[in-house]
Amino acid sequence: MESISPPIGVKFVASSVKEPSCTIGFSGSVPPRLRNFDRICKSNRVFTETKSPAIDFSDPDWKTKYQKDFERRFDIPHLTDVFEHLVPIPSTFCLRSRTPASEDFADGYPSDEKWHGYINNNDKVLLKTIHYSSPTSAGAECIDPSCTWVEQWVHRAGPREKIYFKPEEVKAAIVTCGGLCPGLNDVIRQIVITLEIYGVKDIIGIPFGYRGFYDEGRHEMPLSRKVIQNIHLAGGSLLGVSRGGPDVSDIVNNMEERGINMLFVLGGNGTHAGANAIHNECRKRRMRVAVVGVPKTIDNDILLMDKTFGFDTAVEEAQRAINSAYIEAHSAFRGIGIVKLMGRSSGFIAMHASLASGQVDVCLIPEVPFYLHGPHGVLNHLKCLLESKGSAVVCLAEGAGQNLLEKTNATDPSGNIILGDIGVHIQLETKKYFKEIGFPADVKYIDPTYMIRACRANAADGILCAVLGQNAVHGAFAGYSGITVGTCNTHYVYLPIPEVISYPKQVDLNSRMWHRCLTSTGQPDFV
Repeated sequence: MESISPPIGVKFVASSVKEPSCTIGFSGSVPPRLRNFDRICKSNRVFTETKSPAIDFSDPDWKTKYQKDFERRFDIPHLTDVFEHLVPIPSTFCLRSRTPASEDFADGYPSDEKWHGYINNNDKVLLKTIHYSSPTSAGAECIDPSCTWVEQWVHRAGPREKIYFKPEEVKAAIVTCGGLCPGLNDVIRQIVITLEIYGVKDIIGIPFGYRGFYDEGRHEMPLSRKVIQNIHLAGGSLLGVSRGGPDVSDIVNNMEERGINMLFVLGGNGTHAGANAIHNECRKRRMRVAVVGVPKTIDNDILLMDKTFGFDTAVEEAQRAINSAYIEAHSAFRGIGIVKLMGRSSGFIAMHASLASGQVDVCLIPEVPFYLHGPHGVLNHLKCLLESKGSAVVCLAEGAGQNLLEKTNATDPSGNIILGDIGVHIQLETKKYFKEIGFPADVKYIDPTYMIRACRANAADGILCAVLGQNAVHGAFAGYSGITVGTCNTHYVYLPIPEVISYPKQVDLNSRMWHRCLTSTGQPDFV
């Protein structure tokens, strides 16, 4: 049966017309003007004005069909899908007995049957928790125009009572791909520790992302508790990172040669697409391999997740840059501080950092188009701010305002379009504007991009990384593959990789969080 479900981000959103304002106060608590709605929708896939044509709401059974289709799509892959006669064994993971696994497991696998620390395979977590009464409610996520409540359940993560790998037969590999992110070492550390608790002794790290499966001279790194004990005290990745890599078939060939049957992949959307391809290739070759992803993106742009690790640390570190920009601007005559943060296609860091600081007057994100010039432009609003309060602070995401820059077709090794530097562009345009109108302004520009992502994870991210690493191992031993682990409504869940990588998650312009940011900054619509 073909999928009848609309994309996860489909929403029915109402908007209203607001007149422009040159005052500091926010011009309304709603998304930008209705006459610009079409343009905003095209740049923000979270929004749509029409329901998915694939669902026939005139069918009295549409809700039941939708739920069944959702269950089918979110039914996570398992080794028994290919190896039907695979027999599970009692788990070697039991914290109550704390009995170390013996060398030969001659007496079977230690498991306390009365221990209630295991997760039932049928345990589920509710994906959506709010029953919206109307599609006009802030943040409403509706499947049909009437906002019908439809239960959507996903698999709960955690240790299972039965496992599908004998620990002494496991060779586990860990690989970190893409760019750096706070918490990488924390996840690596917890994966190794949890594997050892299960009884695994053969654990390796693949150096420098997927390249490590192919580049000559890149030797695998043996991992153990002794090696990883204190790596979480530093930023970066013990294994190194890189973008791009060899073909999937070459990676799987290398895995076969090394005898790897558990692969833990830490990365973002592109890395997860690679992990899913590896999973599919292993299935095609009938290899009994578990491939499990751990979503790593400082931008927090992976679908369905409450948040990804490194995000809280990034927001916290961004406070230093924003505070510096505020001090520079506030201490100067007609001072303007501009801070550029990470966020290629999603403005979560800029939004949360602006809200947390309380010092930002203008927050610019990729999801919201804006004009620099004109009566409704950013520069005119900055002039109003200088006239009324004497200074201004601008916080923007790196992917914001790319339509204002000259486009190139250049891409990085991951296939991402190389963005123009919007921060430098706004800095230069701001200086030029105030010089031309004879209104002197002191402009300071701060770009803390790599300082933010290279630091050690804070306490909140450290906890998140620890649990994600543990649950990744639990998922692999439970026989799941082609999955990723994350948080959903504060609970840890397993999700099929294809459902979380279809497109980047973006800031919902109808959400309460974006409205809160606008209330904090007091900015008008720059369109």
